[in-house]
Amino acid sequence: MRLVLVLGLLAGLLSGCGYNQFQSKDEASKAAWGEVVNQYQRRADLIPNLVNTVKGYATHERETLESVTRARAAATSFQITPEVLNNPAAFQKFQQVQGELSSALSRLMAVSEKYPDLKADTSFRDLQSQLEGTENRITVARQRYIAAIQEYNVLARSFPSNLTAMLFGYQVKPSFSVENEKAISTAPAVNFGK
Repeated sequence: MRLVLVLGLLAGLLSGCGYNQFQSKDEASKAAWGEVVNQYQRRADLIPNLVNTVKGYATHERETLESVTRARAAATSFQITPEVLNNPAAFQKFQQVQGELSSALSRLMAVSEKYPDLKADTSFRDLQSQLEGTENRITVARQRYIAAIQEYNVLARSFPSNLTAMLFGYQVKPSFSVENEKAISTAPAVNFGK
């Protein structure tokens, strides 16, 4: 009888410790991360076609094209593993290389404005549309990842599940951040004059 009571008490304590919740939320964060990576890979796969299309029209924009190619190479060579989620420095490096690729793509899109024939090219317009759609998917995937990480981190910091986190080594996970937070908090200047 005493053994049954002790086992019942242990089962009650373990069910309230949050261990299973950690498993569930950790898997949810990994799945959300997988979608982020999937969308970044989709973007990287579109870039060679985009660069080749622009190359045909903008041959003297070599520096911009090379910049995009280098940024894509850096972004695709970064080893993306589940451990990145638990390593703030590696996570920040991942964000940095993706940010550099986004910046290079923005410069490439700006180059296209100089070339009316390029803007009229059906292949370029299709690729540009696919890239814009992919950027939207990246935004949605990042938002879902941020939400999954928030749920995980709240569990890791809340009592009594924080005791389970300490016992089993569940660390708070880094979330996406904006590198130019100060710059984006400043309203852009708008000039409607000629």
